[in-house]
Amino acid sequence: MTTREHTEFDAAAAEDILRKACGVVHVDPDGIEMLRFGDHAVFRIDGGRIVSRVGRSPDRLPSVRREVAVARWLAAEGYPAARLATQAEQPVAVDGHPVTFWEGLADGDTYASTREMGELLRQLHELDPPTFPLPELRPFDKVEQRLQRAVIPEGIRTYLISLANELAAEYDHLQFALPTGPLHGDFNIGNVLRNDAGAPKVIDLDGFVNGPREWDLMQTAMYYDSFGWHTEAEYANFVEGYGFDVREWSGYTVVRSVRELLMVAWLSQNAGTNPRAAEELAKRVESLRSGSSRRDWAPF
Repeated sequence: MTTREHTEFDAAAAEDILRKACGVVHVDPDGIEMLRFGDHAVFRIDGGRIVSRVGRSPDRLPSVRREVAVARWLAAEGYPAARLATQAEQPVAVDGHPVTFWEGLADGDTYASTREMGELLRQLHELDPPTFPLPELRPFDKVEQRLQRAVIPEGIRTYLISLANELAAEYDHLQFALPTGPLHGDFNIGNVLRNDAGAPKVIDLDGFVNGPREWDLMQTAMYYDSFGWHTEAEYANFVEGYGFDVREWSGYTVVRSVRELLMVAWLSQNAGTNPRAAEELAKRVESLRSGSSRRDWAPF
């Protein structure tokens, strides 16, 4: 396959970038398979032995450098998380896009139990902070940027930006129940996978920040009570594993709304090139406007 110029970051552009990066770190690019496409294009290489992440834009480089530092910190602590797959300097920058290479985990589709998730998250929150600085959690920083870049109807963009401003004002007045410290930032069932030996490992380390621990508990709670993606028993096991039910905290509904907005803003990035994403985006925005059930939101 020959490389070519692209005017936007799509699946083909991401694969071109990955092939160039493979040449830099001397990884065989055969058997490339895309796993998902969001802030990063994520690929499986060599039957899953290696997983590579290609950043959507050059402005992702600082966070990816931090992700590499976090991976090394967690490895030194013996914490069960994703490990870098090569001793070569990472990330590799290709046309400004950061690319990283990680050890693959089994077939990439076997998830931990919710009890294991709770236990792993509690262990993470009990670690001593790393020696390097982590940024503070700023939930709204990427929202307007993503919405301005997205190829979406102007009415949807205006509504979502207005909603973000309203929620930001409410968020600023929250009183958190748990202490602050290092957070995963995107802790959910899709980011806790089993390796070949069946042991659960935490992946997607690029969102680490300092902030209130409630933030890391939110998605599992929402996946249960907003979307129905977890059963009552599964959520109870998560709570037992961690030791705190975030739904009983007074600020839960506000942060739930913030998280829903972030899910919609994230999805908007793909609406211009993926008809299914555009359809899902319209459905989600309508439920935000009307206050209707989120039970028909599809995992994406």
